[in-house]
Amino acid sequence: MIAPQERLIAALDVPTAADARQLVATLGDAVHFYKIGLELLMAPGFFELLAALKAEQKKVFVDLKFFDIPETVARAVRNLSERGADFCTIHGNQSIMEAAAKAKSGHTKVLAVTALTSLDQGDLDDMGFACDVAELVLSRARRALAAGCDGVVSSGLEVEKLRLEAPRELICVTPGIRPVENRVEADQKRIMTPTAAIRAGADYLVIGRPIRDAADPRAMALKIQAEIADALGARA
Repeated sequence: MIAPQERLIAALDVPTAADARQLVATLGDAVHFYKIGLELLMAPGFFELLAALKAEQKKVFVDLKFFDIPETVARAVRNLSERGADFCTIHGNQSIMEAAAKAKSGHTKVLAVTALTSLDQGDLDDMGFACDVAELVLSRARRALAAGCDGVVSSGLEVEKLRLEAPRELICVTPGIRPVENRVEADQKRIMTPTAAIRAGADYLVIGRPIRDAADPRAMALKIQAEIADALGARA
């Protein structure tokens, strides 16, 4: 069972660890789960921020999309597990996913990335994928489940079909979430509202700019939390 208030993962897509800590302080108890990724990794204080979030009893999704030889990915996942990360992401083939799944420890969950929400069918065609987006997502989800991964990162547009094949087994984390009043994003092509994603079967929603750039980030986070709660009631 997932606590309703933990289904919102606020993305700390900010330049520095100090900026991240300020946003966390602003959001207060409106957010219980945070994502930290590549932008913060390239700034000082990434792991100190992770430790500080864990000390405040927050959950942390480390989104670095590991892609390397299986042994290297396994060692990276093992180190993150020891640092208390709740979720981490990987790319790659079956051997990479299997290595990551075996290396995790404690309560760390390994999530396989399916297809980035910044990609549409035209992008996949350009990259040489001879299938549509939904087919690719479902294929990678099947392989992630077989490899022992705990879940996948998937656009909300594919969640409903994914749930028909793995209704309970896989955690589904959904980025590309935009409230109705904040839908225009040049680099996010496959997007969905919080209500639609939850009703489709998403477990967690990753939301960054709509919260970060709001006039009142805490009020926006609370509004999204209320929308998630309403959608869960409708889904039940």
